[in-house]
Amino acid sequence: MKLQQILDGVESLEMVMPEFQREYVWRKDQAKNLMLSMYKEYPTGCLLFWETNTPPEIKNAAVDNERLGLTKVILDGQQRLTTLYMLLRGEIPPYYTEADIQNDPRNLSFNLLTSEFQFYKKSVMSGDPCWHPVIDCFNTEKVDAFDVAQSYTDTREDADFKTVMQTVSKNLGTLRSITERDYPILTVPKSATIDEAIDVFDNVNSEGTKLTAAELVLTHVVGRWPQARRVMKDKMADFKDRGFDFTLDQLTRMLVITLTDSALFKENTKLRYDSFTKEDYQSAWSKVSKALDYLIPILKQDAYITTTDDLSTNNVLIPVVAYLVKNGNRFTTQLKYRFIKWMMLALMWARYSGQTEQRLDKDVNIIYNTPGDFIDELIKQIEDQRGRIEVKASDLEGRTAGHPLYRILYIITKANKAEDWSKGGPIHDTIGDHNSIQSHHVFPINYLYGNGYDGHNHMHRKTVNEIANRAFITRDTNYGISDMAPRDYFPMVLEAYPNALQQQFIPDNQRLWTAERYEDFLNERRNLIADAINDYLKNLQVKSENLKSSNGKATAMDWSEYVRREEDYWMEKKSSLRICLRQDKPMDYIEHGIVKTINAFLNTEGGTLLIGVSDEGEVLGLEKDFASFGSKGKDGFLLHYDNLIDKSIGKEQHAHLDLKFVQVEGKEVAVVKVDASNKPVYLKKGKDLEFYVRNAASSRAYNMMEANEYINKHWSR
Repeated sequence: MKLQQILDGVESLEMVMPEFQREYVWRKDQAKNLMLSMYKEYPTGCLLFWETNTPPEIKNAAVDNERLGLTKVILDGQQRLTTLYMLLRGEIPPYYTEADIQNDPRNLSFNLLTSEFQFYKKSVMSGDPCWHPVIDCFNTEKVDAFDVAQSYTDTREDADFKTVMQTVSKNLGTLRSITERDYPILTVPKSATIDEAIDVFDNVNSEGTKLTAAELVLTHVVGRWPQARRVMKDKMADFKDRGFDFTLDQLTRMLVITLTDSALFKENTKLRYDSFTKEDYQSAWSKVSKALDYLIPILKQDAYITTTDDLSTNNVLIPVVAYLVKNGNRFTTQLKYRFIKWMMLALMWARYSGQTEQRLDKDVNIIYNTPGDFIDELIKQIEDQRGRIEVKASDLEGRTAGHPLYRILYIITKANKAEDWSKGGPIHDTIGDHNSIQSHHVFPINYLYGNGYDGHNHMHRKTVNEIANRAFITRDTNYGISDMAPRDYFPMVLEAYPNALQQQFIPDNQRLWTAERYEDFLNERRNLIADAINDYLKNLQVKSENLKSSNGKATAMDWSEYVRREEDYWMEKKSSLRICLRQDKPMDYIEHGIVKTINAFLNTEGGTLLIGVSDEGEVLGLEKDFASFGSKGKDGFLLHYDNLIDKSIGKEQHAHLDLKFVQVEGKEVAVVKVDASNKPVYLKKGKDLEFYVRNAASSRAYNMMEANEYINKHWSR
């Protein structure tokens, strides 16, 4: 498990400290040596947890009594874990109080030029811009390599800025990468009593660290396929270059699922190593690799999951890969959005925070063996585990950046096409360090600490750092705002970009923009965020409407409600197939509007075209269209539609189109469902070729240069 995830688990009380453990007793030199070893990537031992439904008495009563699933009790490694939490997070872990820390190591400093660790000495560090507290080095808002290098070279004529910048940047990056490194974890199963758990701890310490279940599986695989580990690690590096960081354990589990239809590593899994050949392992790995190659662009483009940093756990991708390896690495458009909805729910409600292996196996089994709607059944598992799937404002209260809802907020903010507050560009897929996205305190920390909040008070710190006080803006914008009060900088944001605050679910009540009303602001924004998350999930469901049920019939839909929806990326309305209602006669531009919409849906992610409905949602029906074909009526309409597609887009595109008639308010409406094409589709208009792409609620024409660039990106997957 990555160290960042472990520290998140401590913050969220998923990992707790039993009362029988001694207090924090490490000396400061031990803390310094641990950081030096982590920096140099030396071995530092492992952690031992006991997973249990009934944890013993916990220090500082720091346990979530409403937690569903297993709690991880820290049996061994608590001195190291406490040290790392204090130095990387800058706070006392929740299972201790200030009084419990005999030797606080948080004044440990790091020299960004020489890589030295020392505890603060004014005579050595004062005035030297290369010395910074370690806790500040893990805060991108406080320590920036460019600023350090600039300050250093400004005072030293013989210093070369480029050389200093490269060294400082490298050292800072190495230090910060500590949080992304895997830290070894051993786990005592929930079946153990506390005495048995401690016995295991003694055995581990006396007999050495044993292989994890995943490592044991991989050992057997390598026995048949010697290159397996190297091949998998090479692919891991490729995924990481694309922003998706997987562990060997996770990829090995995907391999096991592909071979056995089970997510279990235990001996009772279907996997029998001697029954598989080298070719079996290579084939299974090829399927996993291709599934992830297909999935990653979808996560980026459709789910706004830019990197695995947006996920509280990568485990949520394992069932999706399980589906893909069995289904030729292809989603229908509808199923894609339903899977995204399930993923968001699984992340929000920590589906895999406890009993991970068992829950993964359960979900894989549902995907492979449910005769009906398996996505509904997957969602039902989360609802049964949590009790509900809707987000309430109270779910955000007191929650900080370590909670899964924080990452969900970032995802829906990107999906909401949020703009930066000073540059106006989107916060999604930015380029360059100065445009890197940072987590901004809407009410800046120093502003609140200077207006009634105490930085030494644990509850005040939680309130100041709540999710509801976070927004996402570029680094330069964050620096520009600095410690300004919202009432001072919000008006400037609104003047430049009127929708920017609304895009990030900021209350528009200006009376709440003061420190005196800060907690009222939090209450209101919690409600806005909760509503936005729920609306996002509902929208994913809307995108997947008209799914086929298990018996092959279309699911029921209230078309009267559907036609009144505003047009968006996935739906467009047209008044008729070819009749201009103003002139009451067929017009070519009406027909062209039909085929260009279909062309745009084919070239993006598919969608629904309603014919016989006005832009405002008024049901007009198709009587005038039918009448224009004389006695042929509806048959003439269908024949003309087919000919229009053949002539403009090509006969082969009928495979991606499904036209049916539905009754809405006593009138007939044509519904054209369009699936995404697996290759570029051009629209013929006379002797010319056109290329359309869906953009927001319209179909945008691309010139050939734009089309070529789009094609290279969109179909590269």
